[in-house]
Amino acid sequence: MKMFGREWNFRVTLRTTPGECVGVVGNCHQLGNWNHQNGILLTKSIVNSSDGNEIWQGTAQLPVDQEVYFRYFTCIVLDHVVENDEGNKRDLIVRRWETNISPRLIKINSSQNDLIHIDLFGTYNGETRVDRGWLTKETVVQLKLYNDPIRMWKKSLHGKAFRVKVTPVEVDVSCSNTVRDGGIDESWDVQDVRNAVKSWPLIEVAAMNNGDCEFKLQQQFGQLMDRGSYLILQAQVTKPESVTFLVDFYAHNLSIGDSPEHIGFCYILQNNMTQSDGSATVPITSPKHLAIGQLKVDYLIVRPISGFECEMSVSFARHWKHSWRGLEVGHRGAGSSFKEALKSCSSIRENTIASLAHAAKHGADMIEFDVQLSKDMVPVIYHDFYVYTAMVKKLGKDEGSNGNTEGHVDMLHLPIKELTLAQLQKLKIYHVKENTRVPKLNDDDFDDHQPFPTLQRALEHLDPHVGFNIEIKWTMQLKDGSFELNNPFELNLYLDTILKPVLQYGGTRKIIFSCFHPDICTMLRMKQNKYPVMFLTQGITAKFDDYHDPRTHNIPMGVHFVSAIGILGLCVHSEDILRDPTQVALVQSRGLILFCWGEDNNDQATIRYLKNLGLNGIIYDKIDVHSAKETKESIFLVEARQEQKELIKIASSTSGS
Repeated sequence: MKMFGREWNFRVTLRTTPGECVGVVGNCHQLGNWNHQNGILLTKSIVNSSDGNEIWQGTAQLPVDQEVYFRYFTCIVLDHVVENDEGNKRDLIVRRWETNISPRLIKINSSQNDLIHIDLFGTYNGETRVDRGWLTKETVVQLKLYNDPIRMWKKSLHGKAFRVKVTPVEVDVSCSNTVRDGGIDESWDVQDVRNAVKSWPLIEVAAMNNGDCEFKLQQQFGQLMDRGSYLILQAQVTKPESVTFLVDFYAHNLSIGDSPEHIGFCYILQNNMTQSDGSATVPITSPKHLAIGQLKVDYLIVRPISGFECEMSVSFARHWKHSWRGLEVGHRGAGSSFKEALKSCSSIRENTIASLAHAAKHGADMIEFDVQLSKDMVPVIYHDFYVYTAMVKKLGKDEGSNGNTEGHVDMLHLPIKELTLAQLQKLKIYHVKENTRVPKLNDDDFDDHQPFPTLQRALEHLDPHVGFNIEIKWTMQLKDGSFELNNPFELNLYLDTILKPVLQYGGTRKIIFSCFHPDICTMLRMKQNKYPVMFLTQGITAKFDDYHDPRTHNIPMGVHFVSAIGILGLCVHSEDILRDPTQVALVQSRGLILFCWGEDNNDQATIRYLKNLGLNGIIYDKIDVHSAKETKESIFLVEARQEQKELIKIASSTSGS
């Protein structure tokens, strides 16, 4: 039975933004058991006029006979009336939180002895780490402006630079039991809406082509949209289906002290955003209600993961040890097995349990594999969007048939998304590059060699000391406007379905998510707070077609994007690094982790060169052939063994004393 008799005074100094409160969450009931909704809120007591920093404090009765671990966080408090319930319901929207790998500690029987100690938000044990929150009750709506999205028809406005400001407006007030995002009084006119100062909904903006490209609160006259700019305007709301967005345009005035001139405005309505992602073109109207141009905007709607709640005991989202350099990552396990050059192919079918286990056995620190959904929404491991399945032709149906069916085989080209897990695992499936008359791999009788293992099976079956680099497959739009695949899945549901088994069965395994699609990376970051995300990019290349989204076009643009959304780093195409190795320093100067992938990596000399450049991870094929490791073990296994030895040593010294 725990004894609660120790009053603890929490004090922390930091600078908050308008509407932010400060809270404490920890491993005991009084501090919410790592659930931020049940944590305690502190009170602002002092504001330092010289630097703007504040001191927040509060007290709690803590157990005497238990080590108490805790973290500080900042949040927006949303109070709203709930029908058939007494009082108000409180929702805390986490804005920032301390993510040092080890939380703060109050030891057993320790007391403050009336000493005034003030913690510095995010800093303790010689380390500073603060990250943005993740989605809990709120939804994020991103409006993306790029490729000169503002077209003004009025000649006097041609060639001008504009500032863009977004204001959410509540248009559905029929539900009394919900928070009104940006709700307005019916007596207000549109100017009142523009001028209202509120801490919720939050509007932030990031410019991808600026040195300082992190999201910041929107200013009074919005953000400058230069020619060639890439802007992301981001709104956090609690009921996106009832919010419309007022977009104002101001002529950018270079004269100091002059207010920008209001040129016009437009509305982005709910029926302009009918899916999780898409684009809309809306007319721009002058203050005198004349049509003067149009705005083309891409949008993304990110909802919190359904059916799973993240807690705050630990986050690996941006945790990376200095010793984790030059990690060897098995591409699709033991390597790609369907290349044109047979000598470069793995002898084990790629992306199978056997292939993943083979790479782990031969010293891979991590294994990279691809995940997508079957028709019945099961996360499976497979690279390509399409497969072939064989169909034997019926007797007598062929023109000129002599009744012999030998060799009469039709190949049906099918997308993975049209086949259930049972169909994928029971049908005779051929890779798109296999010769169907003479299959490359005769492995039908070996269970671990079968394609389409489930993600859950990989998480449960493989050595927990080998890390996973899980690439999320999703269709990309090419620069010519075409798509790799017409994907029917709702994007939020698609990602939630993949995330849940990882969050449930990941255990202590080191796991990284990665994707070529920038929006997927954004969503993976916002939907969970535990695992890191890396942006896959091909950059400048002569080997692949360019994608439509400018964030994919080169490494510097990728650095801007990754810095803006606060993910771990980039996984770049080796061709681009070998073309210009100075880009390694560019990435690392921003505190980002850097992996690389590509055919060029399948060479011991190149692997050595990339390690010497300082890359954190190299993804390559046939790790059993190309790895120069003397001891074929994962670095995570080596470190776990060393940590265990140190714990035994400490235990022995304690018992001896």
